[in-house]
Amino acid sequence: MVRQSGSDIDGICILGFGEVGQILADDLGEMAGSKLRTFDLLFENDQSTPSRAVALRTGVMACSSAAEAASETDLVISVVTASEATNAAQSVAGSLRPGSFYLDMNSVSPWTRRQTAATIAEWGGRFVEAAVMAPIAPRRITTPILLGGPHARAFSTSPAAAGFTGARVFSSDTGQASAVKMCRSVLIKGMEALLVESLTAARFYGVEEEVIASLGNVLPLDDWEATAHYMISRSLQHGVRRAQEMREVAVTVAGAGLDPLMSEAAVGRQQWAAQYAEALDLGFGDMLDALLEPEGGGDG
Repeated sequence: MVRQSGSDIDGICILGFGEVGQILADDLGEMAGSKLRTFDLLFENDQSTPSRAVALRTGVMACSSAAEAASETDLVISVVTASEATNAAQSVAGSLRPGSFYLDMNSVSPWTRRQTAATIAEWGGRFVEAAVMAPIAPRRITTPILLGGPHARAFSTSPAAAGFTGARVFSSDTGQASAVKMCRSVLIKGMEALLVESLTAARFYGVEEEVIASLGNVLPLDDWEATAHYMISRSLQHGVRRAQEMREVAVTVAGAGLDPLMSEAAVGRQQWAAQYAEALDLGFGDMLDALLEPEGGGDG
């Protein structure tokens, strides 16, 4: 929990109350005091994980709209899905307090980021892009983050940045930090997709142990099986979100004048892997067996 005595922050809004939103709410709760608000499109579904009930239990005000959540706050943090990043900004723009910070932590292309920045600037907000450079769960609010845009430095020295100790200013140009994140994702999310495909096929042929043993000859790791298990698990758990991110990655690669062949392929495999989320708690071999079962949907 962040402890900031004498903070000048007058309210924080978190757009999106999934895994990341809930972590931020927990870590930022004391700094925002009683003025920590949130909104999620899934609040209309009482059975969803980002629910009003969860917000209530954690002491966060669950609002009926994004505009309500953002009004009268000094900091709006957007942690929605990549496909909703632009819509989220548009939904709060008219409610922003002049000069308030809008911290966009979504995994989107530089082009999407600039669109969002223009929307926020039009209504007097200060847009800051935040490229999250590692899974947020282990290190939570101290996760490494690259800040970008003309207001990045002002944000980094403001009370609003308290607790974001892993954040650093990367560029004053909006989109540069996002480019780092997107180009990294070509490898990271692409590797996840490749491991899903490679080792599931290897399991079918009964050769997965030999394939895993051979990987150390190319990229030495202490435990390739544990690494593969972890990376495949991430696809099963977050495949839908990762597929959305990889669509933004493809836009980024295309913007460089390259055909995003690998990125577009990863979209399909990540989306496919998400059908097998029920296999998350299985051991590695059983997990691969589950991916060979047709009930998850298969390639067809």
